Amino acid sequence: MSPSLSPSLSPSPSRSRRPSRADLTASLVVFLVALPLCVGVAVASGVPAELGIVTGIVGGLVAGALPGSSLQVSGPAAGLTVLVYEAVRTYGPGALGVLVLAAGLLQIAMGALRLGRWFRAVSAAVVQGMLAGIGLVLIAGQLYVLGDLTAPADPLGKVTGFAGLAGAAEPAALTLGAGTVLVLVLWPRWRAAARILPAPLVAVALAATATALLRLPVRRIEVRGLLDAVRAPGTGEFARLTEVGVIGTVLAFALIASAESLFSAAAVDRLHQGRRTDYDKELIAQGAGNTVCGMLGALPMTAVIVRSAANVRAGARTKASRILHGVWLLLFAAALPAALGLIPVAALAGLLVHAGCKLIPVRELGPLWREHRGEALVLAVTAVSIVAADLFKGVLIGLAVAVGKTAWDVSHVHVETEDRGAAGLTVRVIGNATFLRLPKLLDALEALPGDRPVRLDLEGLRHVDLACAAALESWSARRGRFRAREAGCDQDAEPVPEPARVPEPAPGAASDEGRIATSRSTT
Repeated sequence: MSPSLSPSLSPSPSRSRRPSRADLTASLVVFLVALPLCVGVAVASGVPAELGIVTGIVGGLVAGALPGSSLQVSGPAAGLTVLVYEAVRTYGPGALGVLVLAAGLLQIAMGALRLGRWFRAVSAAVVQGMLAGIGLVLIAGQLYVLGDLTAPADPLGKVTGFAGLAGAAEPAALTLGAGTVLVLVLWPRWRAAARILPAPLVAVALAATATALLRLPVRRIEVRGLLDAVRAPGTGEFARLTEVGVIGTVLAFALIASAESLFSAAAVDRLHQGRRTDYDKELIAQGAGNTVCGMLGALPMTAVIVRSAANVRAGARTKASRILHGVWLLLFAAALPAALGLIPVAALAGLLVHAGCKLIPVRELGPLWREHRGEALVLAVTAVSIVAADLFKGVLIGLAVAVGKTAWDVSHVHVETEDRGAAGLTVRVIGNATFLRLPKLLDALEALPGDRPVRLDLEGLRHVDLACAAALESWSARRGRFRAREAGCDQDAEPVPEPARVPEPAPGAASDEGRIATSRSTT
């Protein structure tokens, strides 16, 4: 979902609800794109390859048949690979079904409560940072698999182990993996061929053919069969839902899968001129799909922008294309499961290294830094936190930084000073007074000359928190006492004004930021 997608004048999916030849063609294209990705995500997640295909089938037959986004395609996604791998390693493969099932039910509940639209309120910088962090972790882990090696468990170990990676890697596997990445980069440039055969399928097929013809000594996918791979969660595994760590993982599955799916839906809506996505219904559809995936012990499901974009660009008109792509995955898994055993693991690692690179918004970083440095900082902090800690903690840290940045941005306070001659000074405080700007606000007030009367005007405040209100009251009181001491017992001295009271800002009060004053201090 990270690549920027330009608008397209694709036919409206709402003009006809009947399957067409275009839907059939689009479904075949999506199937060819989805097959290697389903297998690659499953292997990278530490589960049998067949489980990735099961999730793809459910994404087509279950989520694809439900209302929400007519042209969006769902299945296993690289964005959840890191989280799934950690969950499987921590709680075991048997607990995966329970985690995904609970996450699916939570998604259904959120959709029923009409919370889908609120996912659009998540900071774009946090989402991009999340994807960038996932991409970095994915690349760091798959570089080892590219050479038929086992990646260290901790992120720091992966980074420090890069030095000896080239010497320990299997040359044949490394060549296959590098060749796969090269094909993925170059094949789309041959546009006529790329419209017929997608790059992931071509890259994996070439790697499998080279492995078979040259009898290369590399690891291949272990095939168990579709029914053997499916494993419904047992009663004992449901008892783990009382564990704090398991609950946190379920929340992470549900929130991250929902955010990725709904942001993908927004991107898909820009690709066609048809009916827009109903976010709440789409969230329910994703939840229903994940509930079924959990019952089968499969991987979690999200909407995937790569498959969805391929579906739209192939001319899909109705949801029939995404349903049919699930049918083709089911037929392949039932009729040709042994074909998976021909695929070298290094080729799938190359596929995921390429996918991880596309998750990092390299092109957007420069303009973002020049125009919105705060957003760039949120992105960087989120990505680094995910690499240093884990996905869930990294996203929470990113959200906290985004909220703090927003609070800082909106808490601008302007102090304007107007000299009224013999009448003294009029000081106007305008904007949003929060504790974040309190030190500079007090500095501006304390810098006022002490030998002249001061009238404090707070009508321009749109918001004031308790800390600033108390500070302003205290400053006004101190100013009054100072003037009283200065006046002494002089009966002709100017009366001391009472401490200013902080007014409640008027609803919808207009901003006074454009007001011209004799002098102005911005905090």
